[in-house]
Amino acid sequence: MRTAKPSKQRKMFFNAPLHKKRKWIAAHLEESLLLKYDRRSLPVVKGDTVRVMRGSFRGHEDKVVRVNVKKGYIEIEGITMSKADGNKIAKPIHPSNVMITKLNLTDRWRRAKLEKGLSEEAKKEIEKEAEEQIKEAELEAEESKRKQEEALEKQKEETTEKKEVTEDTKAKKQTKEEKVEQPKKEEKKKTPQKKKTTKTTSKKTEGKTPSKKQSKGGKNK
Repeated sequence: MRTAKPSKQRKMFFNAPLHKKRKWIAAHLEESLLLKYDRRSLPVVKGDTVRVMRGSFRGHEDKVVRVNVKKGYIEIEGITMSKADGNKIAKPIHPSNVMITKLNLTDRWRRAKLEKGLSEEAKKEIEKEAEEQIKEAELEAEESKRKQEEALEKQKEETTEKKEVTEDTKAKKQTKEEKVEQPKKEEKKKTPQKKKTTKTTSKKTEGKTPSKKQSKGGKNK
């Protein structure tokens, strides 16, 4: 649909399907890449190195971390903004404010599109670059796995140390409670012995003291 009305253009932009929105997230190529691939612009992909051309982060160059097709923006490493609570989040940047300096060639579909209409020498160079990038990606994945394993081991060690400390504290508390309970038990054992003696004495006195009836009868006699 082609129209000059801004309201219809906005409606088309926001209600467009994802396969169209994906093509709109495109950026210009650097001069060296433009001459090499004979293309002015390409859709931005996760892993492309990019240079910011406008805004407060102008001149910043780093890899693309995320491509949000639905909202139409990208996220770049090192570009963050702080929230009201102090937490930092990635700042969204429009792809039109960016220039691609290095392409991510790990995807074979992207390579096939780039190689169309190019000479065999250019195709071989693209394949070599793709192999190097794939090796680098594998090494990075191995390093990330190793770091994750180390972090898990540290967490396990910390949890075991915490458990040992808690067990020691519990054992100390139990020993203290036992020491406090022992004298209390001894006191409880001693107190009923005194009561028994008092009872026996009272029984003896009861047997000796005459009842009122007996005393009255003796007086009448």
